[in-house]
Amino acid sequence: MKRHFYLVAGWASLGLGAIGALLPLLPTVPFVILAAFCFARSSPQLETWLLTHPHFGHHIVAWREKGAISRKGKIAASAAFALSIVLAAIFSPWPWVMLPVIAAVVTGSWIWTRPEG
Repeated sequence: MKRHFYLVAGWASLGLGAIGALLPLLPTVPFVILAAFCFARSSPQLETWLLTHPHFGHHIVAWREKGAISRKGKIAASAAFALSIVLAAIFSPWPWVMLPVIAAVVTGSWIWTRPEG
């Protein structure tokens, strides 16, 4: 039962990652890393496929070995946070406009403290 749960969660994460490749505000790599985590517990073949993937494999390995996020990924996350703040400033009333600001500060601080890989 657990194996099937992880397999479904892995495919769902991979699907969200694929959608994230098309939508600028939805991240791709974190969902692919999550998919690799789930596949490690359900399908060694799918995990190997992700680890050797030419585009995503090095991100997964860097995260697993060092907890590292690439500089490009950090900049992309920061740009997405900035866009979210601008959109909230335009469309949200006070105090709701502060939610993306708080999320950006907390999450962005964590992202920028990760090693680069």
